[in-house]
Amino acid sequence: MPDTSVESLTEAEARADLARLAGLIAEANRAYHMLDAPDLSDADYDALKRRNAAIEARFPHLKRNDSPSDQVGAPLADGFGKVAHSVPMLSLENAFEDGDVADFDDRVRRYLGYSGALLYTAEPKIDGLSLSLRYENGVLVQAATRGDGEMGENVTDNARTIADIPQTLTAAPEMLEVRGEVYMSHADFAALNDRQAAKGEKPFANPRNAAAGSLRQLDASITASRPLRFFAYAWGALSEPLAATQFDAIARLHALGFQTNPLTVLCDGPAQMLAHYRQIEAQRATLGYDIDGVVYKVNDLALQVRLGFRSTTPRWAVAHKFPAELAWTRLEAIDIQVGRTGALSPVARLVPVTVGGVVVSNATLHNEDYIAGRDSSGAPIRDGKDIRIGDWVQVYRAGDVIPKVADVDLAKRPEGSAPYAFPETCPECGSPAIREEGDSIRRCTGGLICPAQGFERLRHFVSRGAFDIEGLGAKQVEMFFNDADLPVKTPADIFTLAQRDADSPLKKLKNRDGFGETSVTKLFAAIDARRRIDLHRLIFALGIRHAGEAAAQDLAQHYGNWQAMTEALDAARPAALAHRAADAAEDTERLAARTAARRARVSEARSAAIVTAQVPPEAQAAWADLVSTDGIGPVLALSLSDAFANAHERAEIDRLAAMLTILPAARRQTEGSPVAGKTLVFTGTLEKMTRAEAKARAEAMGAKVAGSVSAKTDLLIAGPGAGSKAKDAARLGIQVIDEDAWIALAGLT
Repeated sequence: MPDTSVESLTEAEARADLARLAGLIAEANRAYHMLDAPDLSDADYDALKRRNAAIEARFPHLKRNDSPSDQVGAPLADGFGKVAHSVPMLSLENAFEDGDVADFDDRVRRYLGYSGALLYTAEPKIDGLSLSLRYENGVLVQAATRGDGEMGENVTDNARTIADIPQTLTAAPEMLEVRGEVYMSHADFAALNDRQAAKGEKPFANPRNAAAGSLRQLDASITASRPLRFFAYAWGALSEPLAATQFDAIARLHALGFQTNPLTVLCDGPAQMLAHYRQIEAQRATLGYDIDGVVYKVNDLALQVRLGFRSTTPRWAVAHKFPAELAWTRLEAIDIQVGRTGALSPVARLVPVTVGGVVVSNATLHNEDYIAGRDSSGAPIRDGKDIRIGDWVQVYRAGDVIPKVADVDLAKRPEGSAPYAFPETCPECGSPAIREEGDSIRRCTGGLICPAQGFERLRHFVSRGAFDIEGLGAKQVEMFFNDADLPVKTPADIFTLAQRDADSPLKKLKNRDGFGETSVTKLFAAIDARRRIDLHRLIFALGIRHAGEAAAQDLAQHYGNWQAMTEALDAARPAALAHRAADAAEDTERLAARTAARRARVSEARSAAIVTAQVPPEAQAAWADLVSTDGIGPVLALSLSDAFANAHERAEIDRLAAMLTILPAARRQTEGSPVAGKTLVFTGTLEKMTRAEAKARAEAMGAKVAGSVSAKTDLLIAGPGAGSKAKDAARLGIQVIDEDAWIALAGLT
């Protein structure tokens, strides 16, 4: 939820927030990359991306198919030819704190298994428009914007008008793609806006907008009249290497005639990286052009190749962004919002204040502990200062979707103010709001009778990653949820809407405000179109706790069809009950466990409880098959089992499924791969590559990588120190190979 901290989100709330963030970031990308008219500040955009990344890091199984983490730029605008990037133009992972830089260095070292000296380049991050220049035999033949990372816009004629871009190169590789940033200096920007004002035309908002709008003119003569500049800092496709290191490759680009940033330096580790960051930050106002951080890159290009890429970012680089702003204002009220899972989330209503160029009137207060000045373990935060209505509070905008209250000025606290009393009943339905032991969130117990929970459940059902019914968005869902004549209280009610409208003797939907015969016909047609639904979309749409889009995809791939999945969950239920009982017993015993030996005995007792529960073999097999699926652990497995075993929930699920044609999952195939579609397990110590590298390679070849050996396992790769997994593989007759055989199989020799 937008007003809940990432740390206190439930998985259901996280799922809903990821859907909301995907929409916000997609619109921001469109405004920034296509329209050159962003309506969010850089700090706001970074906050959205950072919150999305934080939620995905905490709940990796909830990651959406349309996750902003997997996207670069935006779809292309009309008017320009399209250019396919032979090497994708990716974005960069962001760092915001000093500790993030140390974490970046640590991740690089762990991925590589590297403990020696490791150099990085550090350079200003230019706030402009990314551009790729292709030279063949030393002649500029093509220029393209980044676009969506895979496909850009052909702006060759416009790029030829920029003085910093050479038309020809001497002693360059036969084929060379130079990448960099088009920008506008502060002085040139001011002069351009003076000319705009003199002509009675609208001034540009900032240099980045002016540069992007100028480069993306359909009339190249307009681009030629604009004072654009270009810094080169990277490359794409090459016919031969530029150099062995990042630093030397940049020097080579400079020697070829490109402008490169003179503040690019070599750094030996995080301490020097941070020192250069501070130096650039101190010079920021006097550089004469906009920057929004510092980019660090592994200097050794061979190590960059080993580190490789994630879906949209390289592992060998990170952008250390400059901090957002702080502001002080008055807290006028504290409101409580109720989420889909019943979580009570406090929101600060503020006297409006400008923070980072945006007017702010709301801030998250996270939960009742945060308001009271303590964390979930009872330790003080903000030096123990609580937050009260009427307080003068400091608002901080970095790292969250909406601001949070960072501090309180006790000297300005009104006389007679009282500590805030967090409600113990739901403000929506009046049901008791209970805080379970170990949970930082207080939750409404009203369930389906609570209008906030019922509405949010339906809104999730029709969200983009779920049924995504055109014409049935949040506004329409709320209307139908509260409608006395055509109520929609459950997902299945959506698919009876047309028939109920036809049978109703009361006022027809087409005669109501906001609807007409055409819009009603389109709505009912859109609903009917979703009677055929992909298996993974249905699983996600059910809103089962912990079952995000990634997990839904994994379940669909594993079981293939709806009937197989429901039968497997029913079969596994006795084993799930045994695990649930064992978990409860373990939780009770663990509270009293003071030593490692005692905790080990608790775990042994848990295993014994499951064994002695007399679970039928077929239930044990179904359970083992479920939890061995990559991405599906015991917590999600129990949640699925509980949902399908609950009589009320199951009745609603079965009612819904009966109205649908549920399409089976399409099996993934990787042509020519010897492990495509197979399940692999790695065990022991890998000596020639890290476990992360091996897993990434296997998945790239179309294999599934599981964490445990089961009857579904096809291949075990065992390094030195292989233990119980190797024994399980031998018992089950599973093929076992060593690391050298895996390297050969993966084509890495």
